[in-house]
Formats: sequence, structure tokens, C-alpha cells
Amino acid sequence: MKKTITRFGLYGAITISILFLTSWFLLSDLSYSIQEVLGYVSMILSLGFVYLGIKHFRDKENQGKVSFKQALIIGILISLITALAFGFLDIFYSEVLNPDFTTQYYDTAVENMRTSLPADEFEIKLAKLESQREMFSNPLFSFALMAMTVFIIGFIITLISALLLQRK
Repeated sequence: MKKTITRFGLYGAITISILFLTSWFLLSDLSYSIQEVLGYVSMILSLGFVYLGIKHFRDKENQGKVSFKQALIIGILISLITALAFGFLDIFYSEVLNPDFTTQYYDTAVENMRTSLPADEFEIKLAKLESQREMFSNPLFSFALMAMTVFIIGFIITLISALLLQRK
């Protein structure tokens, strides 16, 4: 089981890293909202290795059997490896590759709010955004938020995969 978890966790980590870096190099001119959608698509694609890992374990290593509990453990650990890789990649991106990202993102968000909201509502949203700015620029918080996002999606995929693939 350890080999399967490590192997498919690394596949997920490599996939999410390649998709992230590819989108950064090739699609950086797209709007932040489109990049966000592409980010979620990358997460889901890389977490497809949860399903494949559970299926591999069931079919190749465990004589066609896997309990819900075993599938859950395998999927959670594969998700965790992928999530940690993405958390570290996010820190590397925002601290090394694009240290101005947080400022650029903030400025774009403020400008979008300014053009789409009435003045009184804009001031309220701006104050809220301003209070969150320091928190989001903290690398530790950013790591935790990105890793947790991937892990939650991975957990959902794990539950679905465990339900579909369990065999006694």
C-alpha cells in the first residue's frame, strides 16, 4: 500500500506542478478569474490519481479487493502528498517566481470592485479586503490555504472513489 500511495501521490504532485507552471508560463496574460478556473481544473486533474491509485491497489496489489476504509486511507494520503506539493509550489511561486503577485492581485481586485460596485459598497468591501491583505501575504497562511484547498477537493474525490471502487 505504501508504494501505491507514494507512487500515485508523486504522480499527482508532478501533474499539479507541471500544469501550474505551464499555465504560469503560457497563460499568464489571462484574467485572474480565468486563471482561477484553470487552477481548479488543474487540481481536479491531478487528483484524478486518487481514483487511479485506489484502483491500482485494488486490482494489482490486493487481488481485486479493497474495503472502503482502505480506499479512504489510500485516497487521503495521495491527496495529502499532492496538497503539500501544491502548497510548497504556491510559496515558491509567490516568493521567488513572482514576488509581486499578491500586490498585483490586490490591485486588480480593487480596480474590479471600483468599477462594478456603488461607492458606499465599494468602501465597505475595500475595508474588508484591506484587513485581509496582510494575512494573505503571509507565506505560511498562503501555504496552508492552498494545501487545504487541494486537500478538500482530494477528500471529496477520495470519498467518491472509495464508494465506487470498494469490493469485498
